[in-house]
Amino acid sequence: MAQSSKRPELLAPAGNLEKLKWAVQYGADAVYFGSEYSLRNFAGNFSLAQAEQGIKYLHRFGRKAYITLNIFPFSDEYDKILSLARNFDEMNADAIIVADLGVLMMLKREGIRAAVHISTQANTLSSQTALEYAELGASRVNLARELSLQQIKAILPAVSGKIQTEVFIHGAVCFSYSGRCAISDYLTGRRANRGECTHPCRWKYHLMEEERPGEYHPVFEDDRGLYFFNSKDLALFEYVPALAEIGVDSMKIEGRMKSVHYIGSVVSLYRRIIDGDEISSEEAFKLLGRVKNRGYSRGFIDGPAESKDCQLEDNHSTGGTVFAANVTDQTSDNGCFIRVRNKIFAGEKLEVLLPNGRLSEATLPKPLTDQKGETHEFANNEQIIRLTSPLPEFSILRRVSE
Repeated sequence: MAQSSKRPELLAPAGNLEKLKWAVQYGADAVYFGSEYSLRNFAGNFSLAQAEQGIKYLHRFGRKAYITLNIFPFSDEYDKILSLARNFDEMNADAIIVADLGVLMMLKREGIRAAVHISTQANTLSSQTALEYAELGASRVNLARELSLQQIKAILPAVSGKIQTEVFIHGAVCFSYSGRCAISDYLTGRRANRGECTHPCRWKYHLMEEERPGEYHPVFEDDRGLYFFNSKDLALFEYVPALAEIGVDSMKIEGRMKSVHYIGSVVSLYRRIIDGDEISSEEAFKLLGRVKNRGYSRGFIDGPAESKDCQLEDNHSTGGTVFAANVTDQTSDNGCFIRVRNKIFAGEKLEVLLPNGRLSEATLPKPLTDQKGETHEFANNEQIIRLTSPLPEFSILRRVSE
């Protein structure tokens, strides 16, 4: 993959303060996160105190903080949203992400200094819409995931210099139009467009025409059913140079509910690609296969989605590794300390992912020695173990099962 002429921003997710720090250390230029009134109510999210810590941490490393207030609010919620926006503005957040036109206009009218970015939930499919958002005071728009590369390419010349553009390049996607869905509301009472989605699109269904009871849709080969709406995860690493070349300003990764292992693995790969490293598609898929996924798809980037873009056989996420441990910030003479995430064994060999995205190997000591100097043949979750070889803080140790 050749280096492109423009270096876009790499925008990473964070569901809590720990994940924010990992995103920074693995190469994100900016991080988006939320508290209340965010479309990820189950992501952990930030208290105001944690948000302030996160913003300071990002700015200390020269990175940007984008706050999600992209829920579709009811009339009595605008005052609370404005109060939150003022808090984030006082913390010097770089931008606030919104989907609702009323929220956008309120923030501009009330003089919020932070830039306003338009969420993917707003379904922006055209330069006309993007330019109208610019007229209303938005500084960036996330283009809808349903656009192809050619459609994005057609939009860019008209909006260049007037409003920035952002494109999702990786992560779980919704089968519904830019994530605007009512199935969860209908089946479970949990409202997808209020951040409460239970992902019923991942469930198993039988499709039946109303006038033909008992006659199933012909896609079924047997009575097991089919995960007809279960979209594969998006992976557009092959298109990063092309998107940069046509002028996309920011490349966005989905995953505020994902683990630090996911954040480190995915962010570091895209960091390397944006920086011009030559990584084959085979190698990229291998690295992405290290974290849980539903299989990978190019989505709409090269045309309409097809059946191959759904994982039809089951709805499980699978990955090729177990996140075993990570290097802590504790210092050790001629070595380091690791925090155990899943059970490890004395003498076993583990793959190491460094924060720069490079791979290495480490063989655990035999026996394992903890902080108190006590020895063990194995160690369990949350134990702190000393390694005799030095590794950078935030390095990931994982057990590979090819």
